[in-house]
This record gives sequence, structure tokens and C-alpha cells, in this order.
Amino acid sequence: MTIKKITSLALVLVSSAVFAQTQDSIVTAAVKKEPLTRREVLDSIKATFVRDNIASCIDSLWMKEMVSLDLYNELSFDIKNIDVDQKVDYELPTELLKERLKKLDEKSPFNIEYNVGLENVIKSFLKNRKRAFERLMGVSQFYFPIFEESLAAQNIPLEIKYLSVVESALNPRAVSRVGATGLWQFMYQTGKQYGLKVDTYEDERSDPLKASKAATQYMKNMYGIFGDWDLVLASYNTGPGNVAKAIRRSGGKQNYWNIRPYLHKETQGYLPAFLATMYIFEYHKEHGIKPDRAVANHFATDTVMIKNAMTFKQISDLLDVSVAELQFLNPSYKRDEVPYITGESHYLRLPLNKVAVFTSNEDKIYAFCRYEADKREKPFQSQSQWASRGSNNSNESTVSRVKYHKVRKGDSLSEISNRYGVTMSELKKWNRLKSSKAPLGRNLKIYTMEAVASNNRKITKPDTVSVKEPSTEAIASNSAKVFKEEKVVSYKDVVKFHKVKRGDNLGEISDKYGVTVAEVKKWNKLKGSNIIPGKSLKIIRNERVVTTVRKEVKATQNVETAVASNDEDKQSDYYVVERGDNLFSIAKKFNVSLEDLKRWNNLDDLNVDQGVKLTLAGNEVAETETVNKAEVKVTEHVVEKGENLGIIARKYDVAISDIKDWNNLEDNNIQLGAKLVVGKKYVYSSDNKTNAKKDKENIAANDRNQVKLYYVKKGDSLFSIAKKYPGVSISDLKKWNGIKNESLKAGMKLKING
Repeated sequence: MTIKKITSLALVLVSSAVFAQTQDSIVTAAVKKEPLTRREVLDSIKATFVRDNIASCIDSLWMKEMVSLDLYNELSFDIKNIDVDQKVDYELPTELLKERLKKLDEKSPFNIEYNVGLENVIKSFLKNRKRAFERLMGVSQFYFPIFEESLAAQNIPLEIKYLSVVESALNPRAVSRVGATGLWQFMYQTGKQYGLKVDTYEDERSDPLKASKAATQYMKNMYGIFGDWDLVLASYNTGPGNVAKAIRRSGGKQNYWNIRPYLHKETQGYLPAFLATMYIFEYHKEHGIKPDRAVANHFATDTVMIKNAMTFKQISDLLDVSVAELQFLNPSYKRDEVPYITGESHYLRLPLNKVAVFTSNEDKIYAFCRYEADKREKPFQSQSQWASRGSNNSNESTVSRVKYHKVRKGDSLSEISNRYGVTMSELKKWNRLKSSKAPLGRNLKIYTMEAVASNNRKITKPDTVSVKEPSTEAIASNSAKVFKEEKVVSYKDVVKFHKVKRGDNLGEISDKYGVTVAEVKKWNKLKGSNIIPGKSLKIIRNERVVTTVRKEVKATQNVETAVASNDEDKQSDYYVVERGDNLFSIAKKFNVSLEDLKRWNNLDDLNVDQGVKLTLAGNEVAETETVNKAEVKVTEHVVEKGENLGIIARKYDVAISDIKDWNNLEDNNIQLGAKLVVGKKYVYSSDNKTNAKKDKENIAANDRNQVKLYYVKKGDSLFSIAKKYPGVSISDLKKWNGIKNESLKAGMKLKING
């Protein structure tokens, strides 16, 4: 007996040591080894998971039914447009209905009495929504135990659980047209009042447990005011203030059916819909309604506290749980991500068998999440770090590929997203889908990341626009293929859309995107200056695009040929005019502006002769050397509340493009309190007086050639604007801006070339 005990103890110690070794090696491989791909790391971690042999308790098809918004939309439409006075043809004897309503009245504290309006609503639901109630009864078996526990704790009638069917069709992610959210449809301010947290990651109005406690507390408070459960339900829909007004208008009556004509139309059908729902749930067998199978039960799930931020996609890959199931069990997480915030606790609800897998393998799961987080590009990465990232995996690299999936009958967005390893939100964004329904027969665009074999190559820092050329020694000594990389800068028209918000006007919108009011009107075919909130306006912006071109340098060329090719590249700043060319076509061909081309070549008009050599770039090097001899004095501005780039540019009489260049801004968004450079002035030192005069003349010439922008204000005229700029005449303004008459509109953008 003693030998057996010693042997078993030795086996336990050896197996635990082996398991610990395996776990450490897997996590190390997942985090440190270079050649492993994401799929290999994921498979290696999952291979060591300790699993319980419990069958899955969630059916995927049923899950889709539970998160569908169809029922919510249908029931909401019925309640808003219900006509209690319209007779419905359905086989249900009135005497039998009266008898059943009397029994319901005896069992509940609500005033359930027969009336023709209630009979019509019950018959309408039985005739038109029988299938919907079968689905709702299946879903209710998951939620009703939660509601009953919360209601019983505060001694509230358990029948109020049926109110959530009327409010949200038992959909925790339901959102009404006015912003009410969750199973109990809390407005933002009411939710805050009852302690429901709403932030970037989490909305507790969608949490079944917390929202049920808040709804129960609300019912208790309202009963303390009205003392009647019918009026409590009416106040839940329309607010206690509107119920109090209806009581006063009715002459002090306090029965719902007596004050009903003085309530809002939606509230007039609210209580009849609640009582009809209660009747159908209680007498569904008598009407042949068979509830759908309830595969999920709340008691078959449990929560775990999360110690590291993780996405639903990561949890789905690790635990083999669908993203749709995680969304159903954790509806309060808006971004499909469980955050980790110091000092706060966040919990994840999982099926019991998955809870066992999670807790048994917690360290490995967090190691995988950290491994994925470390793969992301970090800000302010040095060139050496970029090079090391490129050398970590010399045999393969990850590229983005576009695939297309044709939607067939029975497909859903959740199935398609799980199949390709993407999220539903990404799928909807890429294909501009507004609903969660998969469009039958349509080819859906899907972006995937794939590993491909590649040769060793030097990775350059992406922020520098440079040309890499082989040295003369490399050309002379190496006969292999040599490549040089060139970054080509071009400008393309990019179409964006601006959704009009309340208080927006065309002047502010055009300032935000650096365009004119006239252009916005032209793009959107607007006749006047009035815009409707909610409408999307088309904005076309000319943006800078940098593309990398890889060219082969032939090995047969000798050193002199390579050097000569470098000289030819330098000569690419010039162009010889050919037959049929004009300034406009040349400017378009080389992505330069017409004004710059004329200025660089001292041209007064658009006429150019064949064979003339045109300069395609200004003398920036000489100008830079001149400017560098002077000290630059910078004017800064701190952004205040309500300011945008347009306002700041007009205040300091500079162009928006200058402010963006000086501050390296990619768009027109600025933050409150940020310091912006709004002006640069050159001050000369005393030891450089000999060249100061020349430098000032060069800078003055540059200022004359630089195009300034002026935004027309209300009351401006060409005469008043010309007076603001010495040496500028009205005819100059007309010529520079293509104006035929002297009429101006507020918000117009005028060019000032002097």
C-alpha cells in the first residue's frame, strides 16, 4: 500500500513538472520565437488547453434569432400605430375572453377589465404576430429568471417582466429612434440617474442584470408617486410629468382608461399592448402557440473577471465560441472588446464549459493577447526598430489581400465574418451595409492578411521621401541585379462626405475642408445656402499621395553610365515643349499648378513655343539657403473653445494650408488647448549684415509670388478688399479669381497674388 502511494505521488510530481515546462515553452514560443505565424501560435496554445467534456449549450441558428432586430422593429411599429377601435376578425368568443381576463385580474395587481379596445389588440396580435410570440417565448426563458429575481427583491409585481417584451422585444441591443437603449429602453440621462455607466467601451443600459435592477428601482419610485400600477406603466413610457398633466386635464381622474384620451398616441396603445402580451403568454397553449426551443439558460452561464484587454475575436479563436454568442451573452460591450482599466473590474459571461476552459488556461490566453498587442506598430519607432522588425521574419511577410464572397441562401454576416476571420462591423464598413442582414446574391468585399514568402530586403524609414541609388563601388563589384526605390508624389481628388449636424452652415463646412462655399454648392447641386441636418454633403479634396516605385538598374552598365543616369535624373526638373503641348497639359502631366509653372518660367500668359525648355521646379534650394541665414521668429496661438482652422487663419491673415504645413497637420481637426504656429518672421543677426539686404529682397520676392487667400465677409466689396492690400487693384482681383462682375457672396475664397 505504501509503495502504491509513493508511486502515485511521484507520477503526479513528474506530470506537473512536464505540464509547467510545456506551458512555459508554448508561451515563450508564442511571444519570442520569430518564425511562428499567428495561426501557429494560436494552434500551439490551444493544443495545451485543459478541457472539460461538457457539450456546447448554444445552437448557432437559435443565437441568430435571439440577436435579430426584426422583432423589435415589428412590435415597435405595431404599438405606435395600433388602432384599438378597429375591429379585428379572429375566432375568439367574447365571453371566453372576459372569463380569462377576469382570472388574470384576480392573479395580478393590475386593473384588467374587459373592453372592446383591449379585445381588438389581443385579436390583432393573435392574428398577425403568432410566429413572433413563439420566438419571444423561446428567448424569454433566458431573460425572465433574471427579471423575476430583480422584481421579487423589491416586492414589485412579477407580471412587469412582460413590459420588456413591449419595450425591446427582448433584444438587449435594441435602440429606439430617440436613443432609448437596452431591454428596458433607458434614455441616457435616466440611465445615468439610476447608476448605469455609459462610456466608450461599455453601455450598462444593455446589461440585463444592471438594467433590470435600475428598472425595478424606477417602478418602485413611480409607485410611491401614483399608487397605481397602470399609471406606473404609463409613466414608464411617457414620463411622470405627462401622466400628471393628463390627470389634471381629465378633472382629477386617476384610472388609466379614464385619462387615456389625454395621453400621447403611443402611450394610448402602450398599456393595451402590455395586457395583450400578458394574456398571450399566459394562454399560449389554448391558442396553439408553441414556444421555440430554449437551448440557452441563464443558470448555464457564469462570469470571469478579465485581467487583460481582449477582443471578442480573440476569445472566439481561443475558446471556439462564436462572436455572435459572445455578443448575446455580453451585450453591454459596444466595441466587441472587453477593456482592462486600472482600478475598475470588467467581467466576461461565458457558457459553463467555456468558463472551465478559460480559468484552467488563463495565463496562456493572456500571453496570446499580449503577443498580438506586441505585433502592432508602436508610435515614434526608430529606423533600427523598423529594420529589426523586418529582419525578424526573413522568409515570410504579411500582405493584405482582397477577396469576394457571394452571398447564398442561408448565409448570414456572422457566419461569413467567422469564416474569413474578420468582425461583423468591418464587413459592414467595407461593403457599406446599414443592416445586419446578408444581401442575397451580392459579392461582399473582404480584406484578409496573408503570409507570403519573400526575400531579404532593406526596409527604409517610411517617413522619408528619398531615392536610393547604388554606389559606384557596388556597381563595379557586383554583377547581380540592383534595384533603386523612388517615391513618387502625386495629387488625387478624394471624395469625402460630411454629415450635416445641427448648427452647421456652408461657411463653416467649407472652412473645415479648405474649399469654397461655391464649390460645396456645385458638388451637391444646392441652389440656396440652407442645409438640412442629417444630410450628407459631398466634399472633393485634392490630397497628396505617395507611392513607391522599384526600378532595376542594369548590371551591364559601367560606373560612368550609372553616374550619367544620376545626372539625367537631376535634369528631370526640366521639360522641352513638344508639338501640341500647352501649359495646362504640362502642369497636369507633372502634377504642378499652372500658377507655379508660370512663375518658375516668368510667363505672363498661357502661350508657349515648341522646343522651349521649361523649369518644372522652383529654386527651393537657393531660397532655403538664404532663409537659413536668418533667425526665424515664430508666432503661436493656443486653440480656444469654438475655434477652427478657418477662424484662426482669418484672425492672423494667413492661409489654412500654411497653418497645416507649419504644424504638420494632415486634416482640419484641431484639439482644444493645442499650440499652433500661425506665423513666421525672419530676424537677421548682427554678424550677417552684409548679406541681410539680399536676403530681405529674396524673401520679399517670395512673399510677392506667394498666393494668399482672403475669405469674403458680410458687407465686403472688391473695392474694400483691394484697399486692404497695397498695390492690388480691383482689376487684379477680378483677373486672379476669374470674376466677371463685382458681386460677392459671404464665404467666398479669393486669391491675392501680391
